[in-house]
Amino acid sequence: MANETQLAAIEQMIGELLADEPAYFFVSARIKPTNNIKVYLDGDNGIAIDKCVRFNRQLYKMIEEAGMYPEGEFSLEVSSPGLDEPLKLLRQYHKNIGRNVEVVFTDGTTRVGKLLEVAEADILLEHTEGKGKKAVTQQLVIPFSNIKTTTVQIKF
Repeated sequence: MANETQLAAIEQMIGELLADEPAYFFVSARIKPTNNIKVYLDGDNGIAIDKCVRFNRQLYKMIEEAGMYPEGEFSLEVSSPGLDEPLKLLRQYHKNIGRNVEVVFTDGTTRVGKLLEVAEADILLEHTEGKGKKAVTQQLVIPFSNIKTTTVQIKF
C-alpha cells in the first residue's frame, strides 16, 4: 500500500473518530519510512493527554482491523501540535485570538504582535513600533496569501 493511500485511509479513520467529538479537530498526519504514524489533533480549548491516549487506542485498533500493516509493524503517536509548530488551520487561528504570535511573511520578513481577529481571508495583528515614549501601537491586516507561517509566542 502506497504511503499516500495509507495516509488517506488513516485520515478517514480519524474523521470517523472525531465525528462524535465536535470540540476536537484533525490538524495533520504523516507516516515515516519506519511506519511510524504521527497524528496531530487539537481542540478548541486544547486537548488533554488522556484524550490523546483514548484516540490513540481507538485509531490503533482501527488500523490493525483494516490490515494496513499485516505484520503489525507500525507505531502510532497521537498528540497535539507542539507550541513550536506553525498554525495550519483557520480553527487554530481562532483558538489563539488574544495571544502573541510571530508571522513570517512570504518575502521572509517577520512581525510579532497580538492576534486580534481572524477572518476567512486575513488576520488582524496589533504590534508596537519603536521603543519607550516613541512606541506606537498599530493594527495591521495581513492576508493569508502573504503569510508563510504563524507561530504562537510564549512569554515567560
